Amino acid sequence: MTTCPLPHEETERVLLGHGSGGRLMAELIDDVIARELGTHGPLEDAALLDGTDLVVSTDGFVVTPRFFPGGDIGSLAVHGTVNDLAMRGARPIALTLAFVVEEGLPIEELRQVTRSAAKAAQDAGVPIVTGDTKVVGRGAADGLYVTTTGIGVRLPRARPSAAAGVVGDVVLLSGPIGAHGTAILSAREDLGFEAEIVSDSRPLHRLVAAMVEAGGRDVHVLRDPTRGGLASALNELAEASRVAVEVVEDDVPVPPAVAAACELLGLDPFHVANEGCLVAFVAPDSAPAVLAAMRARPEGAQARVVGRVLDGPAGRVTARTTIGSTRIVDMLIGEQLPRIC
Repeated sequence: MTTCPLPHEETERVLLGHGSGGRLMAELIDDVIARELGTHGPLEDAALLDGTDLVVSTDGFVVTPRFFPGGDIGSLAVHGTVNDLAMRGARPIALTLAFVVEEGLPIEELRQVTRSAAKAAQDAGVPIVTGDTKVVGRGAADGLYVTTTGIGVRLPRARPSAAAGVVGDVVLLSGPIGAHGTAILSAREDLGFEAEIVSDSRPLHRLVAAMVEAGGRDVHVLRDPTRGGLASALNELAEASRVAVEVVEDDVPVPPAVAAACELLGLDPFHVANEGCLVAFVAPDSAPAVLAAMRARPEGAQARVVGRVLDGPAGRVTARTTIGSTRIVDMLIGEQLPRIC
């Protein structure tokens, strides 16, 4: 008598939380995507092509609602990819733009999104050179998904990398946190904060150019804290650089309206997404000049020192609180604010 083996049943499924920028997303990328692609080492939002100064990045956008205070899915798609290039010290030179459109989407809405993407690209000084459009049946997509790919050229004195943080580096933040995520959530849930909170979505490559001009290779690390917010960004950078990071909670600017919205919703602003600010690790000797260069740009007018890179357990991020205690700043496990970009 032959015994048949029990059929293998795959029970793991992708969850919404896998796309929210927290620990679940990191595990999905590390354990599934990077492993199957054979990718090793710290994953960056943009890649430097071997033997060249060319940098490439690609990003998909599924934000809901598609129009929100301070932007829409079209402008966000341009800003997001331009900023990913900038975080590797690159000047963007070309973008591609691809649409997946659900049957039934109003043509005028597609026109508005395209017009917005075109204006954002023009304002950033980067051409959209090619693209693609696909239409799927009703129910096969949620209205409109957008993908952008960007190519940039690394600035001559720029060498930032997620793995380049050094003990003693000064942690700089270019501006207030939390506006994008709370703007999206307010619009999505009709919470009434739209008049006070608008997304900070904007291009950051000119700010980065000013920072590199002031600090050169002493600008060790750059990251825009998008999904998962400042907390996820700092954890990823600390892990990649094999260092610890401490920030001073009171030195991290949170707009009053954002703080009020987060308190109402039970959110920590450190975990709320941003689309128009960056965090940098800079050598202490160059930090004052880099900070001055940041403050001379509109994108960095509210820049400030928020912490230090320490010799401690690799990947540990802590915050010094108002009362003088220290708390661990960890990544979220899963979903807090899905589909914010």
